[in-house]
Amino acid sequence: MSLPATDGLLLLDKPLGMSSNTALQRVRRLAGGVKAGHTGSLDPLATGMLPICLGEATKLAGEMLSQRKCYEFEVRLGERSETGDAEGAIVEQCAVPALSAADVTGVLQRFHGPSRQVPPMYSALKRQGQPLYRLARAGVTVEREPRDIVIKSLQLMGLSSPALTLRVLCSKGTYVRVLAEDIARALGTCGRLDRLRRLFVEPFGDEPMLTLDELERHTRDGLAWPLLTSDRAVGHLPALHLATDEVRALSQGKTLPLAAPGDGQWRLYDEARTFVGLGLSDAGGTLRVQRLFCAAQQ
Repeated sequence: MSLPATDGLLLLDKPLGMSSNTALQRVRRLAGGVKAGHTGSLDPLATGMLPICLGEATKLAGEMLSQRKCYEFEVRLGERSETGDAEGAIVEQCAVPALSAADVTGVLQRFHGPSRQVPPMYSALKRQGQPLYRLARAGVTVEREPRDIVIKSLQLMGLSSPALTLRVLCSKGTYVRVLAEDIARALGTCGRLDRLRRLFVEPFGDEPMLTLDELERHTRDGLAWPLLTSDRAVGHLPALHLATDEVRALSQGKTLPLAAPGDGQWRLYDEARTFVGLGLSDAGGTLRVQRLFCAAQQ
């Protein structure tokens, strides 16, 4: 069994019931233990797109964490759980008012735009080194600072009382469990997240995902993994093509003058149009390295 190419971006369709780290380790084993990291955890009860950076692409993981994410989720109205989703015990039951699609859509409009959201106790955020979910399991509740989030769009996809199917495009740091509870409250009842699927992480809205089973078949049959090139993660940045001696100078820690001064990030390419990393420029027109791939340093 030959090992697949191990530099690039893999868009994994994470299965239900598996943690993001477990999925990552399965991918790493299939790829022969290559360096890898995922960009944005999904809870075990969530499915969908989990971008995995392999090899040199791990240097771009931080850039991808800030991208918006799109989810489809189901809210079960009339009951609230201790975890905010289908995993926890029911701690409250409420009457569900008669709701029309127009009623729900009107309420959803209130959530569009910037707001502040209090993270749930059942989360991986830490307080004095302890994950909040461990404190929650021990019956301890602590104050959490609200976080700035942005809801770009929030749509009603289906209404079958007592369930709502919704689709949201949101900023990083948005907890869909909390959003589900807040929507239910705004509708005059209580609720919990019943199902969650991440449809995409920007900028990969039109890209297909692969399951672990498909990856295993590719590996077993000696087929190449359909990886995306690393620069696809930063396609929103302007490109800068450099001569060989300029790439060498940057790899040695030197700076380069830019013809057009201005603060910003750049995708850097060599003479062969190979992506070699990221650069930063300042108002004085000086370019320096932000992240450089190993190939550029050889």
